[in-house]
Amino acid sequence: MKEIQGFTHYSFFTEMSELATKHGSFDLSLGLPDFDIDERLKFFLKEAADFDTHHYEPLAGNPLLIENIIHFNSKRKNSISLSANEISIVPCATFALHTAIKSILNQGDEVIIIQPSYYTYAPSVVMNGGIPVYYDLECDFAINWAQFKTCISEKTKAIIINSPQNPTGKIWKQNDWKQLYELISNREIYLISEEIYDIYCFDEAEHYSSFIHPELRNRTFCIFSFGKMFHTSGWKVSYMLASEELTALFRSHQQYISYSANAPAQYALAKYLEVFDPSENKAIMQRKRDIFNQLLKETPLYVEQEAEGSVFQIVNFRNISKTMTDVEFSKWLTIDKKVACLPLSAFYNSRQNSDYIRFSFAKKDEVIIQALEHLRKNL
Repeated sequence: MKEIQGFTHYSFFTEMSELATKHGSFDLSLGLPDFDIDERLKFFLKEAADFDTHHYEPLAGNPLLIENIIHFNSKRKNSISLSANEISIVPCATFALHTAIKSILNQGDEVIIIQPSYYTYAPSVVMNGGIPVYYDLECDFAINWAQFKTCISEKTKAIIINSPQNPTGKIWKQNDWKQLYELISNREIYLISEEIYDIYCFDEAEHYSSFIHPELRNRTFCIFSFGKMFHTSGWKVSYMLASEELTALFRSHQQYISYSANAPAQYALAKYLEVFDPSENKAIMQRKRDIFNQLLKETPLYVEQEAEGSVFQIVNFRNISKTMTDVEFSKWLTIDKKVACLPLSAFYNSRQNSDYIRFSFAKKDEVIIQALEHLRKNL
């Protein structure tokens, strides 16, 4: 496998899931749901197969899907007012992030990446000729704005943000966006804001999008995922919001990479948006988080901060081992204790150790219960 300047986390994520399969472990390592999708989604996809939805959709996307995205976002508590020319339907969130970076980056430009972060960010920057600049969150996974400011230079072209965040489960609040804007207001710096877990904000928290902030809106590529919203990652349809100017720039590259996304799935998703109630999915996922965290209290593992959003929970393992690295502990837990997780250091560019592991609670209730019961008996 050809490496991209040493970025090999891809193989590690795959390795942990393969270890779980090989050793018959409960796999809570990846955020891939193991439960079925809404039957109405299947019905609409079957309906799409009977219609003329087997050819390319327009570059922007299925017009009905775009119309329903506008309507869906207008109904949210923190509503987002949109025009059709600000929406692009794309094959996936990773495609949107990579192409957004390609749209704005020149050779040698710097992109700030907030760590821990998803493993595709830095390779996308490097593959597009940019230089990743890493900012590490504080011990409580909060941002120290004075420290963050030191990462900004004359070469800074973009900042990648993820909220709700994978892996920490932290949510950016309105004041976070305000503080960020104050740091970059007089600079030409773009935002790539991955908000793919937007409907999973817990305990009465509401998602606040970068696209709502009036000044940031014109410099933001804001990425959402139907795969995460509806547990249909294999359908390969996501969407991106950007100003008309940035959308035109984005599409000038998009047309040469993947002209459009899955046409039958676009139709099915458009129809489903007309009946979808996000509060139901949110309630289901929050219940899973609560089941996981409640049962975890009966083990030596412990949670310092409950996930505010996303489908992941960060857990401290130092009550069990003071000497193992988080990678060693993750492999031990997966192989010997039959419950798979990921080490937090996998979400950093060069960190070799941490006190934390990450679990996904996007699983069937019975799998969560059985996995935690197994840990209670065996740790």
